[in-house]
Amino acid sequence: MTATRALFGKAWIWSFAATALVWIVTVLFTGGASSVGLSQAALTFAAFSVIVGIGQMFVITLGPGNIDLSVPANMTLSGTLALKLMDVQDGMILAGLLVSILIGIAIGVCNFALIKLLRIPPIIATLSMSFIVQSTAIWANRGLRIKPPETLASFSTAYTFGIPNVALVALLLSFVAWVLLEKTIYGRWIAAIGQSPFAARMAGIPVDGTRFVTYVLCAVLAAICGYLLASFSGGAALNMGAEYLLMSIAVVVIGGTAVAGGNSNVPGIWGASLFMFLVVSMLNTYGFGAGIRLILTGFIIIAVILAAGGKQATR
Repeated sequence: MTATRALFGKAWIWSFAATALVWIVTVLFTGGASSVGLSQAALTFAAFSVIVGIGQMFVITLGPGNIDLSVPANMTLSGTLALKLMDVQDGMILAGLLVSILIGIAIGVCNFALIKLLRIPPIIATLSMSFIVQSTAIWANRGLRIKPPETLASFSTAYTFGIPNVALVALLLSFVAWVLLEKTIYGRWIAAIGQSPFAARMAGIPVDGTRFVTYVLCAVLAAICGYLLASFSGGAALNMGAEYLLMSIAVVVIGGTAVAGGNSNVPGIWGASLFMFLVVSMLNTYGFGAGIRLILTGFIIIAVILAAGGKQATR
């Protein structure tokens, strides 16, 4: 009984409980025929939200005001330039990935430079950077839909032991993120900064250096997600990252990460990402219109956050 109470005391468990409930309701409505397909689709599309959500989680853990709004434009630019470089050649796959990572590093550096050197609030700095990055993506794309190399496209849409490959990549990145947060001094540093930047500075923690690494890490994860999403969808589109602006923030909040900073939650990102996809799938299955879907999704999200103790997390 005590173990059960302790389990439900963890913020992330509620996102998984909500996910399981929505999955059951959807499967029952379809008579169980879509259970495997629904599960695979949920893992596939949740994987992209997980990757960008983890990066956003690192930034939000730094404390109030820290957020990266350049994520969608970052995804678009990295996916576009990587596919242009690869030029449908299998031998250029690793080069395309490297270019995406370098783009992420450059965007992360620029984001922090605006925040630190020009003393612009993160929300304004990253939003301004997103306009610059998106304009660059438009110039680079010029309305063309660039296809990925065949091997990369096959990998991103294939399964290993019934699990989508993109989900396995997201799982690997999640494990690395968990190790960074729970087993390294860097994880202790960002938690301390999120709780009190002044106290962290007095304790000798390199606050500026830690924030710099965190913004770069977030941008790199967004770039990798753009690379994978462009490969999965069969080409880079100028609006392919648009839905991940609010999504990357929503999965962090629903997953149990404290908006006030100082507390992160990697497992919760998975629960929240699966939940977000399944809610939309359930409402589509029941035939709700777009407007009703958005309203109901909003109410469901609020209910999950309240059940997880959202008032305490956002205090």
